[in-house]
Amino acid sequence: MKLFYLIGLLLVISCNSKEKKSAPSFFTSVEVHTILEDSISVRAIELMGNNLAFAANNGMYGMYDSQKQIWKTNVQKYDTLAPEFRAVASTSTDFFMLSVADPALLYKTGDSGKMELVYKEENEKVFYDAMSFWNDEEGIAMGDPVENCLSIIITRDAGKTWNKIACENLPAAEEGEAAFAASNSNIAIQGNKTWILSGGMKSRIFFSADKGETWEVYETPIIQGSATQGGYSLDFYDENRGFIIGGDYTKPDENQSNKAITIDGGKTWELVAVGQEPGYKSSVRYVPGKNGNELVVVGFTGISYSKDAGKKWKNLSSEGFYTIRFLNDSTAYAAGKNRIAILKFKK
Repeated sequence: MKLFYLIGLLLVISCNSKEKKSAPSFFTSVEVHTILEDSISVRAIELMGNNLAFAANNGMYGMYDSQKQIWKTNVQKYDTLAPEFRAVASTSTDFFMLSVADPALLYKTGDSGKMELVYKEENEKVFYDAMSFWNDEEGIAMGDPVENCLSIIITRDAGKTWNKIACENLPAAEEGEAAFAASNSNIAIQGNKTWILSGGMKSRIFFSADKGETWEVYETPIIQGSATQGGYSLDFYDENRGFIIGGDYTKPDENQSNKAITIDGGKTWELVAVGQEPGYKSSVRYVPGKNGNELVVVGFTGISYSKDAGKKWKNLSSEGFYTIRFLNDSTAYAAGKNRIAILKFKK
């Protein structure tokens, strides 16, 4: 009898142990460790392996060696101009950075070790917002309309040359429709599929299923109608599930229609957490490996987290950032005014 009792007790303990191991655990707090402080505004960061690259205003850019925990920074000038960079991207071999305003300047890692100018666009209306790559050969950048369509440039030769898509091959932009260069996250890519988020007087999704060859456009319910309103950032977990965050940065507490989710690849969007926190945020990212259920958003008002695909949110910190990128399922890099930090999420 004692033997059966011990076996039964061990089985109960084993089952309870398995239940505890399989039970999901969620973020309850976040630790912020600043790794760079300077008089710069950083809205564009890019993971390169375990390392981090960035480009900012005043022409400043650099790379963080995570193993040695050291920075290498530099300043890129164009004649006497110190460009403001708000879009960056990378391939397995090269780093790219793209400036806002006139002239638009796109630099690529050069063979000499210095950055080389590979694209230049001059127009009083030019303003590029985001950049990304499908693979090592093909990449895309988007910006505000110069004519009657969004500005979209594409490379098919590993970033050596870039060509602008003619407006006749793109959906027309509506009056006052543009985008926000807030966090280098107006573009989302999954496989060959691409989503671009506009904002302002109109906030829509421009979608391409074939790496920018053809385009269609979808409506969103995100708040829009003024120059400061709209979707500021989007992310896709897979080809079907995506999330938009935004609002109005001049009214950061407003939270009525600033969060939306799609489960059909961006064709339709549903508002979530209406009238609930958080308000305006500038960057959203799915937590890796969590099946699209967990999200983190950042803005100058702080860091918030959802464990149920955006239906409810928890404020984790009041420390402000403009943009975030996850290194793994519990560690991320974030950047903002005068600093870059490592975020360590605790359960």
